[in-house]
Amino acid sequence: MPSRPSAAVWPAVHNERQTLIRELESLTPEQWAQPSLCPGWDIHDVVAHLVDSAKTTRLSFLRRLIAAKFDFDKDNANGITRERAATPEATLTEFRRIREATKTPPAALATRLIEVIVHGEDIRRPLGLLRSYPSESIDAALRYQLKTGISMGGGKERAAGLRLQASDSRFEHGSGSEVKGTSLALLMAISWRPVDKEDFSGEGAATFARKLEQASQ
Repeated sequence: MPSRPSAAVWPAVHNERQTLIRELESLTPEQWAQPSLCPGWDIHDVVAHLVDSAKTTRLSFLRRLIAAKFDFDKDNANGITRERAATPEATLTEFRRIREATKTPPAALATRLIEVIVHGEDIRRPLGLLRSYPSESIDAALRYQLKTGISMGGGKERAAGLRLQASDSRFEHGSGSEVKGTSLALLMAISWRPVDKEDFSGEGAATFARKLEQASQ
């Protein structure tokens, strides 16, 4: 199945932003300061990153990357500093203002789905919040991550030699020993987020878990 066309991607991205905004509106100051799944970033930092990402254009991305001497981590840190307002409420107000933006850095449009879904989970999971995502959005994001190398933020190498099978959709990828799990669990694992081994089954599950552990070392 090919990547979703832009006519479908942007409404999905906008819907995810709006859903997250509604959830963020009820957070306490303590929850905003809670660590996210992104090492070194709290919840407020992740929201500031999402604001920064939503404002990034192809040209501004290149200019900023040059200024950061092609250090992606430094560029992300600069973006958070730029967009993290004095209060969470102010950052959220800006996120609300740009929620329907259609700007993107020089990358495939599927990365916009990855951005809102994976970072959405970076926020939700530490807070104990649950989100049921549209399967077509998850599958499109997962498909892109599986064809993109680790050096470019994907997880192609983590699935090498395995056949991934979603338990909640028709998604499947690769060949070899089967690894079965929900499409969201597979996406988070491939995107190098903490996962529970119990989320996966199949003859390739143990191998998959080892690959993920090795990647985190």
